[in-house]
Parts: sequence; structure tokens; C-alpha cells
Amino acid sequence: MNPDLAIFSKRVFVNGELKPATIFIKSGKILDLTDGLAQPPDCKFIDAGNDIVMPGLIDAHVHINEPGRTEWEGFYTGTMAAAAGGITTIVDMPLNSSPVTTTPEAFELKLAAAKDKVHVNCGFWGGIVPENVNDLEPLLKSGVLGIKSFLVHSGIDEFKNTSIKNLKSALPLLAKYNLPLLVHCELELDNPAAKLLDEQPQSYSAYLKSRPKRWENEAIDALIEICWDLPTKIHIVHLSSSEALPAIRLARRTGLPISVETCPHYLYFDEENIPDGNPLYKCAPPIREMANNELLWRALENNLIDFIASDHSPAPANVKQLDSKNLKTAWGGIAGLQFSLPVIWTAAKKRGATIADMVKWLSANPATFLNLDHRKGKLETGYDADLVIWDPDAAFVLKKEMVHHRHKISPYIGENFCGLVKQTFVNGHKVFDDGQFFNLNQGEIILNK
Repeated sequence: MNPDLAIFSKRVFVNGELKPATIFIKSGKILDLTDGLAQPPDCKFIDAGNDIVMPGLIDAHVHINEPGRTEWEGFYTGTMAAAAGGITTIVDMPLNSSPVTTTPEAFELKLAAAKDKVHVNCGFWGGIVPENVNDLEPLLKSGVLGIKSFLVHSGIDEFKNTSIKNLKSALPLLAKYNLPLLVHCELELDNPAAKLLDEQPQSYSAYLKSRPKRWENEAIDALIEICWDLPTKIHIVHLSSSEALPAIRLARRTGLPISVETCPHYLYFDEENIPDGNPLYKCAPPIREMANNELLWRALENNLIDFIASDHSPAPANVKQLDSKNLKTAWGGIAGLQFSLPVIWTAAKKRGATIADMVKWLSANPATFLNLDHRKGKLETGYDADLVIWDPDAAFVLKKEMVHHRHKISPYIGENFCGLVKQTFVNGHKVFDDGQFFNLNQGEIILNK
């Protein structure tokens, strides 16, 4: 069988190491890999030189917001930005679209909205809210990859927060379908320091104090407790508080099926260097102090945190309150889908991280979490031909004109990064090359079957 495409590089990540190799691609799959340079006749050939060739990134936490809030971010722009960032698979959250994805009917609307607009592969999370706690099974049967919940106000009234009691009642059904429960872990507890934000709405320190680590810690403790009662896959999204790590470590050591993600912004930014009056840095849970974030890095390096996801949650400038600079009323969310690879590599290489670490955190472990590791997350014969070619040594300043999100606003703009995405291939098709897009709408809709 003749391949459609062959890609050679002196640095292909295969079987846990970088080495010269040629990848042969046929009909969207990796047909074969061979050591060294091999250029077959009658086949398109790409020589990537010394650039890294590795599995495409998988981002398990993205807010696309279509239908209903496409002006915030839609499938077309969101998946284009993903492709520009070397991301070949995303999973869309059940909010902030309208309707939110909490019923099979709303999920059908979501699928219809995505039709002919996905330039990378796309799966979907469903949502649990008080209204559907007792009627969750039809949604689980519809093809969602799992269920997302909030223990605190989500930011939009359409997606109401659930109680620990609600989640406990849903666990047997999730266990039946072997699907994970994803939880935004904050419990809104009494917090006298919250009044500081009323008095100083532009102060980042005041915003940080309004959402203390204790909110995360106690939410995670409560989740661990219900997981003891019925061991079911529970996933902690966007971990920000390092104080929760000991409890997570203990739970994992005793065999509880709890997984954890953190985000690039918690690993790259820190409270000490965030200016007041700039809502671009506002997210929930908040970006915390440097010492806290150092402990997140250690947990990632020690495999206590499983992987990194962007939690891309963009909004227009007026919703982000960029004029008023009001951190209390601004939308909480970081726009960063496109930048995970250079952000993490820039910070990680200073710590001695390797390309193997990057693959683990951004591709292989997310694939395992999503039950896609039989076909994604590594370069291997028979696997999907999703891959990224990038230069780990290329330094650049992120400029507004390089951003492919719907809105060109992000706290990452103006930062100096290392690690430039050259080309992205989705299902064997080149969709991004040196700032240009090709062969769009090659993404596959991923459903749980």
C-alpha cells in the first residue's frame, strides 16, 4: 500500500525518544514508521529538518460557546486557533453556549452548530445541573464523553451549580457508563475578605482574596469523600490551590480514580507580577502566588497532576470590562487556546523539562483520560495521523496579529516565548503551515459510542 504522505525529521518523538525517522501516512492514519530517512517514489514528501515532530496536542478543556454566544468564540475561529497552536483535538465544555449542553436536545443543537466548522477533532462534555440530576441517562447515551459540574456559580445563570448531594446521586449512573465526572472545585464559604473587592474593584490582590484556597480545598475534600462511598472516575478541572495536593495524593495512593488537570496560566503567571486593573488575568479559581504555583509544577513533574488543559474561556472586550478595569464584574476566563505549547515549553524548559514531558502533559495523558489512547497521543502504526511540527528553539514575541481567536485579547500578548509551531496535521491533512491555513474542516466529531 503506497502512502499519501511521508514526513521526515531528525527529531521525531517515537517510543519515548527523539530520533531521525520517517512517518508514512495513508487515509488519515499512520501507515508505518521507519528509522532514518526514507523517501518513497510517487509520494508527497516533507523534510522537517531538525524540527520536532510529535503527536498533536489534545486540549480537554475548551469553551467554544456556540451556539448562542458565538460572538465570544465559535467553532470556526476556536478550532482555527487550536490548529495554529499545534492542537489536533479539543473537547468542548457544556457552557457558555446557549442553550447549555444539559439535555440530548441541546447536544443535538451543539452538533448542528459544529457541522462543517471544525478544523481539528472535537469531542464534547455534557453538563449536570439541578434540573437534570434525575434525568441524566439520556444525555449520557447521546455521545458526550463525560459530565461537567460546578460547585459554585458558573458565571452564567443558565448553568446552575450543583450540590455535593446532587453529585453523589449521579455517581452510580456515571459508573454504569464508565464516564468521568468533571468538577469545578470551589465551595462558596464564608469569607470576610470578600468585602475588599467591593472597596477595591481594580485590585488583583483583593480579587485573589475573594476566592481563597480554602474554597478549592474543601470542595476537593468533599469530592474525595463521595468517591470513597462509590469509587467513580472524578476529574478535578483547573487545579489552582497547591494546598489540595496532599489530600489528592492520599486519595490516589489508596486507589481512588481521581484525576487532575491544571492550566498554563497557573504555571506561567503569578500574583506577584499581575498588574491591578487588568481583567485579562481574571479567572476562577484565580492565579495564585509564585510559591503556590511552584508546588503545582512539582506536582506535575511528579505525576500527581495528570495533564495540562487551556480552559480557554474568551469573551469580548466589553464583557471583560477592559475599559472599567473592574475585576469584580469582569468575565472570569483566560483566552489562551492557541498558546499552550509555547507557554508551557517556555516555562518548562527553564526547569529542565524534556520533549517527553511535553508529550506526556499535552498529548499522551489527555488521550488516556479521554479513552482515546488506542488511536491518539502517540506516533505509532495504525494511530490517527494527528501531529505537530515545531521548532523548540525559535524565540518570538506574541503579537496581536498572530492571534487566531475571535477576539485578539489575551494576557499572553506581548510575552516573549520559545517554541514556534510550524505545521499541524489533522487526520493526515496539513491544516496549518507557517501562519497560513489549508484543507480546513478536516476535524472529526468524537462521540462516546
